[in-house]
Amino acid sequence: MPQLILIRHGQSQWNLENRFTGWWDVDVTEKGAAEAWAAGELMKAKGIAPATCFTSVQTRAIKTLNIALEAMGRLWLPVTKDWHLNERHYGGLTGLDKAETAAKHGDEQVKIWRRSFDTPPPPLDAGSPYDLAGDPRYAGIDIPATESLKDTIARVLPYYESAIAPELRAGKTVLISAHGNSLRALVKHLSAISDADITSLEIPTGQPIVYELHDDLTSRERYYLNER
Repeated sequence: MPQLILIRHGQSQWNLENRFTGWWDVDVTEKGAAEAWAAGELMKAKGIAPATCFTSVQTRAIKTLNIALEAMGRLWLPVTKDWHLNERHYGGLTGLDKAETAAKHGDEQVKIWRRSFDTPPPPLDAGSPYDLAGDPRYAGIDIPATESLKDTIARVLPYYESAIAPELRAGKTVLISAHGNSLRALVKHLSAISDADITSLEIPTGQPIVYELHDDLTSRERYYLNER
């Protein structure tokens, strides 16, 4: 029976500072590293034994995966890194303090940018300090200037179907370390959550989510591992 484990990266520096992060590469904090280690210990204690792993190309997700695997004694596992699992691109909000942005634009507008299904934030200006055009990990990629959750889903799900689903169909246990919005895209798909309801779903940092799947990869059960 296929099993899929999802984990959102441990607390990042900009999570701590309450700033919009998106595609900008930010490291985990000491607390975030501890969350990742605890997640690995929990998975080991619960008998979770992934055969292969996937993550984004962003440091906070990669480190979370590596720390968790070290805690499990499974650093040797194959890992695929791909930008399709990146966090949602927050466009012109990247780097901004969330409270200050709300004070400037109003709580309702910021809520729309953060939580609406298909309304993206303002685009990131070319030449911005957060412009990733020169980042070698995105060479040859048409980097978005902004993304809604709908846009994020449109890049995550085809990657899931082409790269991750075949591993699950082969009966492997798969571990994905990614981000709040790229994981919301997967949860929406696997749990058949509506466009309206997915906007209120929160995914905490460092807490493994387990999917027990039917052979056709529909969800049989979803739960947080620390609740079992």
